[in-house]
Order: sequence, then C-alpha cells, then structure tokens
Amino acid sequence: MNLLPSSFKALVIGSSGSIGSAFLDLLNSNPACSEVVGVHRHAEFPIDYQNFESIELCANALVNAAPFQLIINTIGVLHTANFMPEKRLDDLNSEQLMALMKINTIGPALSIRHFSKLLDPQNSIMVTLSAKVGSIEDNRLGGWYSYRSSKAALNMLIKTASIEWARTKPNTALIAMHPGTVNSHLSKPFRGEQIGRPANDAVADMFQVIESLKKEDSGSFISYSGERLPW
Repeated sequence: MNLLPSSFKALVIGSSGSIGSAFLDLLNSNPACSEVVGVHRHAEFPIDYQNFESIELCANALVNAAPFQLIINTIGVLHTANFMPEKRLDDLNSEQLMALMKINTIGPALSIRHFSKLLDPQNSIMVTLSAKVGSIEDNRLGGWYSYRSSKAALNMLIKTASIEWARTKPNTALIAMHPGTVNSHLSKPFRGEQIGRPANDAVADMFQVIESLKKEDSGSFISYSGERLPW
C-alpha cells in the first residue's frame, strides 16, 4: 500500500532553489495536494543552515499548519564563491570540509529531527535529497572529498533515523533521494546546462517515485528513476 494518501499536505524545505521551486510548482498544480508550504532563508519563517537555531524555530512556527503527509528537503551545496570540489588530496582543507558538512549533513539531520514532529503519524513521507556520489560502494572516480563525505554522512544519518522510526513512526518512510544531474546553479560549473535535465523534469521523475513509496521503503537510498542505490 502506497504511503502518500489521495489527499495530502506538503512542505518543501529550500523552496527558493531550482529543485525546491520546481517542487512547489509541481505540487501547486497537483489536485491531490490540498496545500503546499515552502520555506527558505528569506521566507516568513526563515530556515538557514548557517544558523542552526533557525531550523527548530522554523519547525515550531509551522506546528499549526501540521500535520504534513509529505516533507521534501532540497537544501544542499556543492561549491561556493570561495571553493570548488577538490580534484586531489592536496586540495583538501578543513574550511571546505566543515562548510559542506554544515550544509549537507548537520542541517538536514537537524531538519529531520525537528520537522519530523510535523509529519502525519498515520501516513507520511520525508524525503531528503542526497547524491549518488555519496555512495561509498559506487565511488570509482575519487575526488570531490568534501561533497562525497558530507553526503555519505547524511546517508548514514538517514539510515540510522529510519531504524528508530520503524519503532516510533511505523507508518512513515524516511528516504534519501538522488535527483540526478539537474540544470541548476549547483551543476552549472560542471556542464550542467549541457548534460543536466531541467529541474521540472527531474522533479516530475522524483515525485513519481515518491508516489509509489511504501513504508517498507523507509531507510532506502533511491534514485529519481526508482533505482535502489548502494550505500
């Protein structure tokens, strides 16, 4: 039995980004979605992974809008104005490692902690965007030390929380999802405009997978195509 009910409320965390805003558009046009709420750094109730206190404050501010049957977290960073992914071990530095861990690992983990209280205990799904390059088993090219490590750590946190949820939230699925290469700010320096899919297409693919999720899928690492990825 699929977890997402025929009528549902949704929350998109990071709704100002390419994928987040595409999810907002898709959900707003979906007749099964009765309401969709988007939060980001400049929202009425801001969430900013540079300020971890904002995560709990944002979640608490949305208590009256709960319960949500679907929560999707799209926040993540690959590069900034100050650094690009490392090509070799000599490029590795503590500042970059800590910066990506903060945004890609700690922020999403705390979001799972605080926003999970807004989920419908009867039937609900929480999806956090991860990345295939975070797969340890699938790592064949090396490089990208900080990004790979931050996503691998995120995957472990999601898997660990899902084990607890099997006891405490048995009708809720916690999922790590790989969106594929999307034409966005994140992928632009890596030929994303040439090899990436439009965000709307990527989101449509991911939502098709989300619609088919069952509670037995909780704790899975899944691609936009529905493929199960190795940890």
